[in-house]
Amino acid sequence: MFKWIWSYIRKYKFMMALGLFLSSCVAAANMINPIVSGKIVDDVIYNGEVSLLIKLITIMIACTFGKSVLRYIYQLIFEHCSQNVIRRMREDLYAHIQKMDFSWYDKSPSGNIMTLLTSDLDAVRHFIAWVLYQILENLLIYIFSISVLCTISWKLTLSFLVTAPIILFLVWRFKIQITPLHMKVRDQFAMLNTRVGENIAGNRVVKAFVREDYEINRFSKENTGYKDSVVENANVRIKYNPVIEAITGLLPIILILFGGFLVMKGEMTIGSLVTFNGLMWAFNQPINMFGNLVDNVQRFSVSAERLYELYTTKETIKNCENPIHISPDTAKGNIEFKNVTFAYNETVVLKNVSFTVKNGMTVGVLGPTGSGKSTIARLLCRYYEPTEGEILLDGINIKQYDLEDLRRVIGITMQEVFLFSDTVEGNIAFGNPEADFSLVEECATTARVKDFIDDLTDGYENVVGERGVGLSGGQRQRIALARLFLANPKVMILDDTTSAVDNETEEKIRDSIKNQASGHTVFIISHRISSFENTDLILVFNNGEIIEKGSPKELLNHNGYYSQVWNDQIGIEEESVNE
Repeated sequence: MFKWIWSYIRKYKFMMALGLFLSSCVAAANMINPIVSGKIVDDVIYNGEVSLLIKLITIMIACTFGKSVLRYIYQLIFEHCSQNVIRRMREDLYAHIQKMDFSWYDKSPSGNIMTLLTSDLDAVRHFIAWVLYQILENLLIYIFSISVLCTISWKLTLSFLVTAPIILFLVWRFKIQITPLHMKVRDQFAMLNTRVGENIAGNRVVKAFVREDYEINRFSKENTGYKDSVVENANVRIKYNPVIEAITGLLPIILILFGGFLVMKGEMTIGSLVTFNGLMWAFNQPINMFGNLVDNVQRFSVSAERLYELYTTKETIKNCENPIHISPDTAKGNIEFKNVTFAYNETVVLKNVSFTVKNGMTVGVLGPTGSGKSTIARLLCRYYEPTEGEILLDGINIKQYDLEDLRRVIGITMQEVFLFSDTVEGNIAFGNPEADFSLVEECATTARVKDFIDDLTDGYENVVGERGVGLSGGQRQRIALARLFLANPKVMILDDTTSAVDNETEEKIRDSIKNQASGHTVFIISHRISSFENTDLILVFNNGEIIEKGSPKELLNHNGYYSQVWNDQIGIEEESVNE
């Protein structure tokens, strides 16, 4: 984990080394003013060497000013370095997340991902920007103060050090107790983020079912859990910090009693006692800061561990060695499933599925909900890997192709349409960012987006809102279809693309798909029989198996599932029209 973090810090190692050096200089400079104060008492006040006063005062002023300048410089250095480190780390982690496959997203709550890229990264930034130099500075202040005090009176210094073992034991106990609590706070915060994210995304469902009070109670439960974990964390800190402060608070009493005794015996001067008093903060501060720094180190350690865990999580679907490169122009579009079985979380979704689709064919995929229709599309795009069997594109297993190339060749409009908070043009152009507006407009016309574009305030420049909230379901589906047309893949998969449009619009879209399908292999997944009007082959799924396969005419005469659905959806309508 530390090696991974160092790989980001390494670029700024010289700047940070300079910052640590300046921090060390400030730690050493903190010894000067108390020593000079003692000299003023002994040499100027008691011995009457007034000529030294201006010199000693000048040293104190110069030291104070110099420390301020150096502290400003090294704090600026650490802040600059920490922000750059976290920027690079965040970019790499985000890029890593983009490469993760569907199965990882299925198991990773969005709130946890958000916490990783915000709160956990900030804990790492805080460690680099503040904790790192504070550890060094306080350690050096403690060492320097003991060194200086020993030169004045080793007996009084030793009496101060009596408290050190007790404080070290308390800090050790504090570290043991605080580590799991930091983990608990972090996980509870992720749960809170997840709950908020779900409710914002699903606010329309909440309102539709009048479940506001229920969701408020659920949020309140998570919020209370987060509060309780933070309070539990704070209680541990509160329990130890006052005890440590109380022990260090004994030092002034030791100084007055034992230091005064040594002065009376002539083993110390009043000036030396003043120096001891001036350096007492240098002895106390590192001890008081010790618990706080341990707390911050543990918080950093927990967050860094989670970030490293994310970074080292490898995608299960990736390129093989020496992948084959392919493009929509070079691909033929022949698809073959050979004895494909797929299980999701040990639940078998597809069972020994086999079929062949030739280039230029339009294939309809029909079946009840949960029969495995959409799974065919996800396996074909290699979002998931088959448990058994092979999927071939142009006679070659799709695992042999470069993954990015494969997904440029095989395009999909998903069942759950997702639009970005961008303009209509931006959402369509997402399929091909290099396309000019005329091509975007052409694909929008083909997908029947043109039918409603004039109703939008700013036309193609209209911002649709997050997830396309400003549009109807049918409008979102048509924009997604235009996006696919603009990408122009060799194999097109339309997963329930027209479920939210009216019959008239669906008929127009069917004609558009028919024209666009020329030279392409097309899969149309739908519950509507009307969607299969122009198909060459229909695959009927049930319980993860193909129960019927053939042309629409063949299946209609077969008197099976397809025929039954056709009669339910179309046959009755035709009979009523004839009557």
